[in-house]
Amino acid sequence: MGDRYLGLVNSPIGSAVASRFGLPRPVVLRRHEPDAPLLPGPVLLGAATGGVAPRLAELLSAAGADVATADAEGGAWGALVLDATDVSTPEQLAGVRTFLAGRLRGLLPCGRVLVLAKPPDGTDITIDASRQAIDGIVRSLAKELQRGATANLLLVEDEASLESALRFFLSGKSAYVDGQPLRLGTGLAPAPADWELPLAGKTALVTGAARGIGAAISAVLARDGARVIVADLPQAGETLAAVANRIGGTTLHLDVASPAAPERLLDYLAAHTDGLDVLIHNAGITRDKRLANMKPEPWDAVIGVNLTSQLRINAALLDSDQLRDRARVVCLSSTTGVSGNRGQTNYGATKAGVIGLVRSSAPRFAAHGNSTINAIAPGFIDTEMTAKMPMATREVARRLSSLQQAGLPIDVAEAVAWLSSPGAGGVNGQVLRVCGQNLVGA
Repeated sequence: MGDRYLGLVNSPIGSAVASRFGLPRPVVLRRHEPDAPLLPGPVLLGAATGGVAPRLAELLSAAGADVATADAEGGAWGALVLDATDVSTPEQLAGVRTFLAGRLRGLLPCGRVLVLAKPPDGTDITIDASRQAIDGIVRSLAKELQRGATANLLLVEDEASLESALRFFLSGKSAYVDGQPLRLGTGLAPAPADWELPLAGKTALVTGAARGIGAAISAVLARDGARVIVADLPQAGETLAAVANRIGGTTLHLDVASPAAPERLLDYLAAHTDGLDVLIHNAGITRDKRLANMKPEPWDAVIGVNLTSQLRINAALLDSDQLRDRARVVCLSSTTGVSGNRGQTNYGATKAGVIGLVRSSAPRFAAHGNSTINAIAPGFIDTEMTAKMPMATREVARRLSSLQQAGLPIDVAEAVAWLSSPGAGGVNGQVLRVCGQNLVGA
């Protein structure tokens, strides 16, 4: 079921009613469209201290942005990009306020605020405190922005993935990513020959691909040029075949929780591919009960599908010759794994476990030919499953984010596709929330 309220408040009559009674007025988010410009208007580029690194302006221009410098007066801005990488004292934080405060009113609907800073590194208390303070500024600012605009923070340890990150976070592909920090570390992150087909020549496999988020991920990977293998349970065969037909992919019937799943997967890859470039761990189930009422069967089932299967398959791939160099593994976590959720102790355990898996596995994947492993943590996403929720519960959940609406499967898919791309090679062991800055929990 679509978000009828979103459609209503974006109609002339509905907008007037919502304004009169002070009701939430979410806007239709700007999402990616082929050949669309990167932004709805020019980028205003500034620095908190000193000057902006020349390369930053060059990368923005190369991405198709019309770049103006901080001495520009007035204007309507598609994005405000602030270089705060030199901030090292609390006093210098005033430069963040000076650049942003006077220009936020000129930010266009669905515009972007993107701040670049250095991550705390433990070498100096004052520097680390000042750098961490920027995180608080960006998270708080994201909750103040209106009309579908977002604010995010790039912690630039290394510039290898900076170009790719700029293109993602400024574009419509990041529509539901808001208030999030992401560390850009070292790694091989080559620019693709064609930014519209960053996965050309790659082989990708998506588990749980028969419907919902898995089907959306499969479609976006195929759009970006990958040859996609869609995997799901044998009983989902007809639906899975329909997904494969739509995207020009192939099917694999696979019960990821089966002890034989890793061997079956390796055999399939050896017989049908030259190795795997992209693996998306999307398969997952819920068996919700309060812990006092939780029986062993639903507990074990959720642990087995959502967590143990990923551990087993990753270990098998790393010990085989079927995972290619510079591979990308993306695991689906959840905001439930970050902040918890009533009645979901088993599900929360697995989604928090996925975060631990990703962080701990990152060095080993890096050692495997500069490969990476990361997690996406979706918030409330409109799917067939959430459509079955009671209407009141669903409507409340949709409004509990800074963007005042649920995300769509395409929002998760776009983030997964970016982390799967060659240009994201400097992002490893990270968790990116796609939640519209969920206001519930951490």
